Amino acid sequence: MDKVVKSESEWRVQLSPEEFRVLRQAGTEPAFTGEYVDTKTVGVYSCRACGAELFRSETKFESHCGWPSFFEPSKSEAVTLIEDRSLGMSRVEVRCARCDSHLGHVFHGEGYGTPTDDRYCINSVSLRLRPVE
Repeated sequence: MDKVVKSESEWRVQLSPEEFRVLRQAGTEPAFTGEYVDTKTVGVYSCRACGAELFRSETKFESHCGWPSFFEPSKSEAVTLIEDRSLGMSRVEVRCARCDSHLGHVFHGEGYGTPTDDRYCINSVSLRLRPVE
């Protein structure tokens, strides 16, 4: 997979202000406002910035946290995990491995009945769903 590298000004032209804030500045969309929070559509979730495949609908589950949740990425190399000590807490940030865009955070050991016990808590604005027809 080829890395996508763009300048801040190139990203600003390509992305909406909200997409830029979340994807490039590690922002977070308000809980329960994203377009994919409750969707049950079968398909593939890709990075809104570069189009890389990130998650598949069969790994999406209802966590009731306010953001789309997945128990694993579609491929282990699809995302990069980075320690995040912002906001006075220790979390693990999830980024697109192809373009380094911020997607959300991953949490482990919360007791969800999923195969991995991971919750990839991802901003809808970071994703684009391509339905399977």
